[in-house]
Amino acid sequence: MSPRWLSYLGLLAIWPGPIQAHDIYSHLVDDRGASCCDATDCRPAPYRLRATGVEMFVFGQWVAVPADKILYRALVGDAGETGGGHWCGFAYRLRPEYVTRCAVLPPQSAAAVEAVP
Repeated sequence: MSPRWLSYLGLLAIWPGPIQAHDIYSHLVDDRGASCCDATDCRPAPYRLRATGVEMFVFGQWVAVPADKILYRALVGDAGETGGGHWCGFAYRLRPEYVTRCAVLPPQSAAAVEAVP
């Protein structure tokens, strides 16, 4: 093996792995202990409080979030672009239906959600 290849192999061995932004979701579990995320279905998402409950902006539209899917916590590594809102779920491709596995809202929003009539 040439010295050049040895240098490349050495660099490859010490090169840090890719930073996984999705790692901020890897510890999330729902109320049954099931993982919220399968490494591709969680994303930052703006949220809003409506008289009917919480909605999050995913896939280009506002999606209703079931109250039992909401986790109130701060995520380490959250960049803050959505005010602490994150959505984990998926959309059926053949019909406009969205399944929320978990929704994360900042802890301070819990009181506001409870106050919604």
